[in-house]
Amino acid sequence: MVTHYFPSHRGGVEAVAWEIASRLGASGAAETTWYASDTDRAPADVPGLRCVPARSSNLAERFLGFPFPLWSPAALAKLSAAVRESDVVHLHDCLYLPNVVAWLAAAIGRRPVVITQHVGYIPFRNPLLRLLLAAANRLLGKVVLGRATQTVFVSDVVLGYFQRFVRFRRTPVHIANGVDYTTFHPADARTRELVRARFGVDPGTPLLLFAGRFVEKKGLHVLHRLAQDLPHVRWIFAGWGPLDPAHWGVANVAVHRNLGQAQLAPLYQAADLLVLPSVGEGFPLVVQEAMACGTPALVGDETAAGCPEAAGLLLHESLAVDEPASRWRARIEDLLSRPDTLETLRSRVAEFARATWSWERTVGRYGEILRYAAQRA
Repeated sequence: MVTHYFPSHRGGVEAVAWEIASRLGASGAAETTWYASDTDRAPADVPGLRCVPARSSNLAERFLGFPFPLWSPAALAKLSAAVRESDVVHLHDCLYLPNVVAWLAAAIGRRPVVITQHVGYIPFRNPLLRLLLAAANRLLGKVVLGRATQTVFVSDVVLGYFQRFVRFRRTPVHIANGVDYTTFHPADARTRELVRARFGVDPGTPLLLFAGRFVEKKGLHVLHRLAQDLPHVRWIFAGWGPLDPAHWGVANVAVHRNLGQAQLAPLYQAADLLVLPSVGEGFPLVVQEAMACGTPALVGDETAAGCPEAAGLLLHESLAVDEPASRWRARIEDLLSRPDTLETLRSRVAEFARATWSWERTVGRYGEILRYAAQRA
């Protein structure tokens, strides 16, 4: 299995990869060797899963906010050798350099490849970045995804984007990510108040939460305006990245970095609303985790379209308009003026999440796909 980073990088793709590989190993369904950049600490080996850090440079993310690690030639050679010795190769996303090298090594060695595609088109504000990503998807992505033994998409929106120009060898499938309900679950009113007090939120003050990396595609420019225009609201930003809200100088904003899942769950439980104006992500894992904790989510129209079965439960607004922050501010003000509506929604979103998302079902389907691919070899 190949990803750009390990889970300690605190991204959704890496978290999903960990759940799949560790659960397959624990069940005895597969033995996985996981290659990822050495920019972050690798997980300790667990039954059925061995992690191999690859020597890499992460300058693109550090200075540009663009996650594109470059691996050393020796690391890429080691990865290629491991691919040739495997029964099946599982790649998460198609454009990262090590993933492309692994795909080439698999093609040369006639190894089957399963690709999980998490991300689609990202409408960067920089026109050059938009052009480069679109060209890469239509040239390189078209070939890599089109020749995979099986492609898996975590969102119907991402699947729909690539279906416009990719001719798949086998019909692609949509598999939603799961949720760990031992960690992410609703809390009672008393616990929520205690958590809010711990984070310095006064009684009666609305608490809005953002969780994710502080990068452009997450909508940080929209959130900056919202935090300024809603001074009576307490904002908590849980994450890290180059567009750090701590630098905004906005008094009602608090930033919490380096939170693991156990530390993030109480924030989900305590918040009145998760606000995520992101683009190009399919259906982010943080939305599922928030809903599992009973917290409604306000997302972009594109993100909501990634989970059509949640219609009526997933709050959404357009980002494809001039001054989107104005529309989002009006929607948030309306929601906060009707606290009973948000409170009623809490139990409904929690029930929906538990009935819809399960890591056991998700990993079971991946096990079937990987076994099929290995048999094809």
